[in-house]
Amino acid sequence: MFQNPISMKSVIILFFALSLSFIPSLHAEEILTWQQCVDEAKTAHPDLYSAQAVLQQTEADKSITSSQQFPQLSVGFSGGQRGSTERSVGSSSSFGYSLTAKQLLYDGQKTSKLVASDSEAINVARYRYREVSASVRFVLRSAFAELLKAQELIGLTKEIAERRQKNVRMINLRYQAGREHIGSLRKAEADMARSEFEVSQAQRGLDFARSKLASAMGRDDRMQFAVKGTYSSSKDDSVKPDFVRLARNTPWFLQLESSRKAGRYDLDAAKSTFSPELYLAASVGRNGFDRWPPDEVDWNAGVDISVPIYGGGSGRAKVARAMAVLSQRNADEKSGYLELLDLLEERWKQFADARQYVMVQKKYLDASVERSTIADVQYSNGLISFDDWVIIEDSLVSAKKAFLNAGADLLIAEASWIQATGGGLDDR
Repeated sequence: MFQNPISMKSVIILFFALSLSFIPSLHAEEILTWQQCVDEAKTAHPDLYSAQAVLQQTEADKSITSSQQFPQLSVGFSGGQRGSTERSVGSSSSFGYSLTAKQLLYDGQKTSKLVASDSEAINVARYRYREVSASVRFVLRSAFAELLKAQELIGLTKEIAERRQKNVRMINLRYQAGREHIGSLRKAEADMARSEFEVSQAQRGLDFARSKLASAMGRDDRMQFAVKGTYSSSKDDSVKPDFVRLARNTPWFLQLESSRKAGRYDLDAAKSTFSPELYLAASVGRNGFDRWPPDEVDWNAGVDISVPIYGGGSGRAKVARAMAVLSQRNADEKSGYLELLDLLEERWKQFADARQYVMVQKKYLDASVERSTIADVQYSNGLISFDDWVIIEDSLVSAKKAFLNAGADLLIAEASWIQATGGGLDDR
């Protein structure tokens, strides 16, 4: 008898309807949703703080460079004693203070180019923050999916263990009645022992998955908690995306682009090394001898110009180095773009495969449940052998585990796709 095809939406709705049925048994102190995990990671993850600190450093670097374009003011004080070894000549004291101002008028646009380079460095840091956010989201989502899977695996392994225990009792009765041989009983007992081991293994896996999620959220403690969620996917894979557009808008490519622009500004600044520097300078002060405050006023104002003539070849070396750096960044930008195109296509393929694979495993699970139900009746009535029956039983167990794994793999594949596109913690 054939069933109607199951739609993707139906799979998502039906997928693990009992996913939360076991949570009360965990005695968890708190139950977290995905959004709660995201909110906590935003405020507690150290990688985000580190990326934010790097951004603040680049902003400070730009302010330092920009300060050269503004007037430079300084105050000076002087005091001293002078005299002679001749007895007829006494000693005298000198005092003075002054205020000096200096304003850059022209340096071949060297400073403005360096400021523009620092602006691009700020953009790099901002895109780097987005990249870190995307990486944190992927790790967090993967850990969330693993804990969700570990929680459901506890219920599944317990269900399998109970079924194995029931099988041992049934086969033992058949053995006592002479309807089954000792080999069948020992096989059933071995299956039961393995199922009990898998219950313990699942519990240890649950503790480890909880610890990984705590780290992914930036938690220091390892207190008991659980998560709740579904294996549904919010991303559409029915239409192949525009990989070119996506690649050019990822934080990785934008970092390379801004880095290349900064290299261009650095080259222009290096070429400006050969330009003269022109400053407007002025100072005013007082000085005098043997009295305080000094009563003589001194002032001067004028223009300072400095023309580089020879610096041992350092200017040409700086230009050559800047050209080499720019060439490297041009090549890195193209190489990174090509790698991004491949990465996006690969991650999208994996996501689409994982989503469709859930439907396949759902059909296998439905088929295994039907076969197991029929086989139980047939075996009880002696219509099939133990070997045939145990194969069907093992197939049911494998189908349940495969379906659980497929659901977790779907969440991780989706998270990997979102990371490749540059989606961070602010993306669902």
